[in-house]
Amino acid sequence: MKEERLKDLLDKYYRGETSEAEESELKEYFSGSHILKGYEAERDIFSNYQLLDAVPEPSSGFSERILKAVDGLERLEERKLARKRYISILSSAAAILLLIGSYLVFFNQKPAEDTFTDPQLAYAETMRILNEVSAKLNRGTEALKPISRVQQIATGLNAVGESADMISGNLRRIKLLEEISNNNK
Repeated sequence: MKEERLKDLLDKYYRGETSEAEESELKEYFSGSHILKGYEAERDIFSNYQLLDAVPEPSSGFSERILKAVDGLERLEERKLARKRYISILSSAAAILLLIGSYLVFFNQKPAEDTFTDPQLAYAETMRILNEVSAKLNRGTEALKPISRVQQIATGLNAVGESADMISGNLRRIKLLEEISNNNK
């Protein structure tokens, strides 16, 4: 192919004005072995176009598999939206229940009935309750007396142990003195 024809075809090609016949003429020229100098970049471009023509057709059922995958993603998104709606509804219901419960607790309280208007009567009732608590505590401490007896015995045993240690230490000293006196004789 002459250089002028090649330049014209390439200019038309880059402007997007070539016909299919002219494009196939360019592809055929650049697939050959003899290419004019300075057109190596175009050869690389057109050789890549030939590789793209060699892309295989998708297998049978390809479009169905794609559609199923898209449908599966859509169902997954719908489930996520439903879950979000469910959570927001439950959150709202919980907030409403908290408000109702708070209202019932704080606004429906009955006034305390065990208050006294007479201070002497209140003092007498307080003393009665404190005496009752004191009696119950004393009963509880009486049940602990055997434990205090065990503690006293343990303290006595510790004293006996200390005495035994003191006696054994003194006996060792006496034995040393006897040995020294025997050695001196």
